[in-house]
Amino acid sequence: MQHTKMNPVSILIAEDEKDLLHSMSEYLELFFETVYRARDGIEAFRIYNDCHPDIIIADINMPRLDGLSMIEKIRRNDQETKIIITSAHSDKEKLMQAIELHLVKYLIKPVQSDTLKTLLFSLADGLRQQKNILDLKASFQWHKGKKRLYHKGEEVLLKPKEQKTLALLCTRPNQTVSAIDIYNHLYEDQPERDFSAHAITSLMKRLRQKLPQETIKTAYGVGYILQTN
Repeated sequence: MQHTKMNPVSILIAEDEKDLLHSMSEYLELFFETVYRARDGIEAFRIYNDCHPDIIIADINMPRLDGLSMIEKIRRNDQETKIIITSAHSDKEKLMQAIELHLVKYLIKPVQSDTLKTLLFSLADGLRQQKNILDLKASFQWHKGKKRLYHKGEEVLLKPKEQKTLALLCTRPNQTVSAIDIYNHLYEDQPERDFSAHAITSLMKRLRQKLPQETIKTAYGVGYILQTN
């Protein structure tokens, strides 16, 4: 499989060795769209909270907050982010501790560039496949690629306008989408049509009947919000 430079996956590298951090970052920036850098565990945890990277590569021994302690903080509320730990030596006790933190890999330094790249591309491919599915409430899922709604693996049949509307809402989950934006999206090939608030209200009523309660909320006077949590 050929990979391009703009792999849409974000990576955080937490490494206290300045030269190594620089060389790893420059190398991964050849293949990945976003690469964050941190020189210690506290800085890395701040970047994690602010930017929510898809993959974290963390050294065990870092100042202010070591790698395992930082990962423990992350794992209190997040079991999904892919995390790779690196260490200059194999410490059996720390390795056992790391296993409990659901890590993808425990790599011993020096880490070969090709080994790291292969591992990251494998993770990135899996993440892209995962992100093609948007989890809604009550075991409902929207498949972005197929533009289909499923409930516990069974397709929920939608009419064309319902399907097109839900596809738009799923591009902006938990954000307000205006009624005018929805109307323009539905009738993008008929720009001469006059906006009809009643048409959108009726459509949203029908769509709501096929989704769990409170999935689509009304932002009065503004538009609609697809709630995923």
